[in-house]
Amino acid sequence: MGRTAVRALARSLGIGAVGGVLFHLTGLPLAWMLGPLVANLLVSARGLDVRVPDGLRELFLGMLGLVLGSQVTPQLAQRVLDWPLSAALLLLGVGVSTAAAAAWYRRCGFDSVSAWFSSAPGAMTAMILIGEKCGGDPQRIAIAQSLRIILVILWLPPLFWLWEGGAASEFNDVTPPVAHLWMLLALPALIPLGYRLKLPSASLMAPLLFAALLSGLDIASLQLPDWGLNGMLWVLGSAIGSRFQGLSRARFGRYLFEASIATLLALLVLALFAELIHQLLDVPRDVALLALAPGGIGEMAILAVALDIDPVFVAFHHLLRMVALMIIAPFWARWLSSQARSEKR
Repeated sequence: MGRTAVRALARSLGIGAVGGVLFHLTGLPLAWMLGPLVANLLVSARGLDVRVPDGLRELFLGMLGLVLGSQVTPQLAQRVLDWPLSAALLLLGVGVSTAAAAAWYRRCGFDSVSAWFSSAPGAMTAMILIGEKCGGDPQRIAIAQSLRIILVILWLPPLFWLWEGGAASEFNDVTPPVAHLWMLLALPALIPLGYRLKLPSASLMAPLLFAALLSGLDIASLQLPDWGLNGMLWVLGSAIGSRFQGLSRARFGRYLFEASIATLLALLVLALFAELIHQLLDVPRDVALLALAPGGIGEMAILAVALDIDPVFVAFHHLLRMVALMIIAPFWARWLSSQARSEKR
């Protein structure tokens, strides 16, 4: 890593620390994720060079995977029979919410391909690449996807916080003892293995599956101290917020408005399907909403772990959504391309 990259990283983490402290002082939930995210978003949008290298981001995503996988217990199998119905409702909800957001983006002047791939709630990198291959605008898709993830992260924690009467807590009130930190030493081997096996979100999923196996067999479960969890959120929040570089204020404002309406439409639709899951399966409303929320799997996993909202149920449904999108997207892109060619004739 060159000197410029080191300075950009130090700048990002330093600004993120300031944001974390300020959010912590306000008493808001997830202060050490939302504070660094917002602080880095503001300065990166104004052109300041703030960056978190992909390798470091993936290392901390791997740490999150270990924490998430360690939530799996031998008793989990008793609940799996309830999941096919919630999975079916998830996939139906994804289809309806994507259509609603795409209709809005079309009204904003997006072409058909860009509108649909900007609206697909998950598998962001794949959606950008497939959309570009089929003639979409990769920059508009990337910005819309990034803003959707950021907006969901910013909106949901305060919503849950208000829902619970303003009782903010970063993690469980009863913090388990620190345990099995040796599992962190496996990350340098697990992440490359995940890429070799071509797992989706490899840096998250390979450690997650490793920890789930050990925890499910009651061999080991990683438990980090509070400062370790907050440090993980600090780095990941800084990484998410530093994605925007040099957008003019006017363009950023327009993109933010468009993404806000699209994200709100998707959330409202998915909230209806979350209510169905709550009514039919007696899954708590906050768990069902977070399981269906249109954010990325890594970001939603962070919220699930940090807010103690049934992380395994949430991660399963987000993984299912991501895999389904990656399977369906190429066929949908082919159909959109054929429709576009027909319209030109």
